[in-house]
Amino acid sequence: MALPVDLRRCQMLGLAGTACLALGGETAGALPVRELLAPANVRVSLGLVGVYFGVVLLIAAWVLLGRLVRGSRPPTPRALLLVLAVWAAPLLLAPPLFSRDVYSYLAQGAMVDAHMDVYAQGPARLGGPLADEVAPLWRHTGAPYGPVFLALAHGLAGLTRGELPAGLVGMRLVALVGVALMAAALPRLARHNGADPAAALWLGALNPLVLLHLVAGAHNDAIMLGLLGVGLVAALGRWPVLGAVLVTLAALVKAPAALGLVAVVVLQIRAGRDPVRATATTVAATAVTTVAATAVAGTGYGWIGALDTPVSPQNWALTSLLGRATGALLEHLGSGLAPLAVPAWHLFGLALTAVLIAGIWWRLRPRPVYALGLSLAAVAAFGPAIRPWYALWGLFLIAAAAPTASVRHRVAAVTGVLALATLPSGGPADSGQLVLALSGGTLAVVVLWQAHQTAQAPALGGTA
Repeated sequence: MALPVDLRRCQMLGLAGTACLALGGETAGALPVRELLAPANVRVSLGLVGVYFGVVLLIAAWVLLGRLVRGSRPPTPRALLLVLAVWAAPLLLAPPLFSRDVYSYLAQGAMVDAHMDVYAQGPARLGGPLADEVAPLWRHTGAPYGPVFLALAHGLAGLTRGELPAGLVGMRLVALVGVALMAAALPRLARHNGADPAAALWLGALNPLVLLHLVAGAHNDAIMLGLLGVGLVAALGRWPVLGAVLVTLAALVKAPAALGLVAVVVLQIRAGRDPVRATATTVAATAVTTVAATAVAGTGYGWIGALDTPVSPQNWALTSLLGRATGALLEHLGSGLAPLAVPAWHLFGLALTAVLIAGIWWRLRPRPVYALGLSLAAVAAFGPAIRPWYALWGLFLIAAAAPTASVRHRVAAVTGVLALATLPSGGPADSGQLVLALSGGTLAVVVLWQAHQTAQAPALGGTA
């Protein structure tokens, strides 16, 4: 007999998971440098076990909620939004988790506030406590973000006056606004695409990756996806120009959202507008928005050149892995071409991405939202850099427009794997940390199994 699943049980199980995440993150998270403890410290070890215990509980709660969404009496979108709020609550005041990028955001905002060229110089030029918080790899690297995000970071720097705790809270609030916009857009996009709004919210907003990386990690991908989502909703209605403006603003946070402009044009054509006029209107709205946003931000157009910001040498993107393997083989053979292996594979990945995107749009022109989701997934999968939260670029829209339940199931399986792929400190893992993480996850599985057995026992006894 299956374990009974109800909304409250899912809500409480997920809440327990995020509470463990928040508590474990107090010692094992991406803490400010002055609060970091030695990796071998017992508190750090317990924190790491607690974080992975919480991650597995959260994944389990999400899977059980998915069963409920697919059941005969699924929860309403409003009820799911309440679950999302409950799950996110413990993470609001937790330290940053799974990445140190939020410190880079704050340092870049302070650089803009100090009238430094954030695209030509890295946070090391700023100096001081904020620069010390940035991961060493990025201290001498220009910002890869557009003027809209840097304007937000600049405004936050002015409000918080460089105070780290206030800045971290502020960045998390910006991310929460993005998640709220995503949650608002998903049901509308789903209805337009003939999908179940509750299933779209389950996969696209209550997804563990959203909670782990957009809420706990405070990544700016949240505001990018939120603006992209509401821009597409506007384009579905009677406001295609507003849709183009919002999608452009999303692209001026992070560049991949620019693909959404193709969807805006296609949506207008499907609504009966002349293709030339639809394209011209979108291009004009994009140009005006770009010029206005760049002028307001005051950062100039250096963001265009910053799009080729270098990636981590140990990045585990597919093309990077293949490039390093090829380079090692060439070096072993004594070839002088070894240094070219990684750039060559990156170039191949970009070319393959372009071909895939062209093919996707050719085949799925009648379904522009789904085509956009698959295109963004291709950008993340075959680009020169990948992080677990990059999967949300495509997943967000696939959740709203996937044509079959099997597509959602495959995407959900990928989510479960990626949710376990990063340490809470955001740093590389050693063998000892992997053992601790595995111990925390295993402990959660044992607890869940015991709870399952306990719930079955009375029912089996009653049947006997």
